[in-house]
Amino acid sequence: MASLQEQLLKAGLTTKQKARQANTEKRKKNKQKRSGVEQEATLQEKVKQDLQQAKSEKKAKDNALNEEKKLQLAAKEQGLRIQQILQHHQINNVLGDNEYNYTFNNKIKKIAVNDLTYKALVNGRLALCGFDEVTYIVTSETAAKVAELDKSIVLVQNDKVLEEDATDDDPYAEYQIPDDLMW
Repeated sequence: MASLQEQLLKAGLTTKQKARQANTEKRKKNKQKRSGVEQEATLQEKVKQDLQQAKSEKKAKDNALNEEKKLQLAAKEQGLRIQQILQHHQINNVLGDNEYNYTFNNKIKKIAVNDLTYKALVNGRLALCGFDEVTYIVTSETAAKVAELDKSIVLVQNDKVLEEDATDDDPYAEYQIPDDLMW
């Protein structure tokens, strides 16, 4: 029995040259199998997988860096917002003879204020805020707004003290106390 190739040649469906080419290709494929060309193909697949994994790792690292930069930008934006609020609502012209003590960055500091400002600080109508080594005197409402953004900025905010008015039962309420009274 003749091979399929010989039968095709007799029938005239193929030529001798095409039959030789088919034989040489068949021999080349067998030789490549024996020499390890298939191993190279598996190595190429492994390299492709490694590249894909490296790309995904790089993408994850880049995403983490982007998130960190977003957080830093948000923190910087919040700092600028706080600074703007403090500078805009700061109370000026409060210098005087009274000294008010407070702590800022674990250090005791003093600020010289007038009588009215001193009483307002003690009674809670005014507050002290510190930002970038600068102390600001602001109203208690402004300090509350700043505390919503960052509580560590508010240095001193006393609870409001109701001023004690003279009681109606005081029999000496109509009389003034002299300034030069000596005990």
